[in-house]
Amino acid sequence: MDLGIAGRTALITGASSGIGMATARVFAAEGARVVLTYRTGERRARELAEELGAGSDLACAVPYDLGDPSSVDAAVRAAENRWGGVDILVANAVRRGPRLPPGTHVEDVPAQQWQPLLRDNLEQTMRTVQLVLPGMRARKWGRVALLSSHRTRDGAPGQEFYAAGKAALHGFARSLAWDAGPDGVFVNLVSPGLTRTSGVLVDLPAEVRERELRRTPSGRLSTPEDVAAALAFLCAEANGNINGAVVDVSGGR
Repeated sequence: MDLGIAGRTALITGASSGIGMATARVFAAEGARVVLTYRTGERRARELAEELGAGSDLACAVPYDLGDPSSVDAAVRAAENRWGGVDILVANAVRRGPRLPPGTHVEDVPAQQWQPLLRDNLEQTMRTVQLVLPGMRARKWGRVALLSSHRTRDGAPGQEFYAAGKAALHGFARSLAWDAGPDGVFVNLVSPGLTRTSGVLVDLPAEVRERELRRTPSGRLSTPEDVAAALAFLCAEANGNINGAVVDVSGGR
């Protein structure tokens, strides 16, 4: 099936590992030009850009830091200067914040710790969307996919502020679908369940993984490639009228 993204320019934030890296590979395989952003994984991002066609002007890697608004603007400008604009935005970059010690309650978390978490995950993601929208509207075509989290639905101790920032994106996307839809721009969210990224495999205790598997009807955790496949369809011409939706990639959780 030809998804219809060949020749499009896709900006994928947080593309140096995990879901972002898998998404970049899928988009490149479908013929899209890919702008890969990174914060700390510069070497991996540049190696991935080489793999996906940097030498043929089909991929590039640029810095992007949710904590630095100027880098957000610069990443979008880099795509516009190189290829004339962004047709597809996959907003995958995330700031998770430090793990809270056991027994910590929400009222114990100081403002200087939770405010940046909300500001970066919410405000800078919305800012990135604002920057790419004018070009999409002018071309009468665009796709925006925001990465959410199963924490917005299930919750978890210590995840209150992270989940709040992700949940706010749901309201943003749903309302933006009304605003941008008439101009041919579709805005959707993908909400992964627990996903087999390197961070999850290293940091998550084995008993937690086993518990999650027992609660998952499909009997397995999602892979980054599972999430990337959903993103590729939502961001393609093949998506004829899915707009303002939340798509769970969680094996039926």
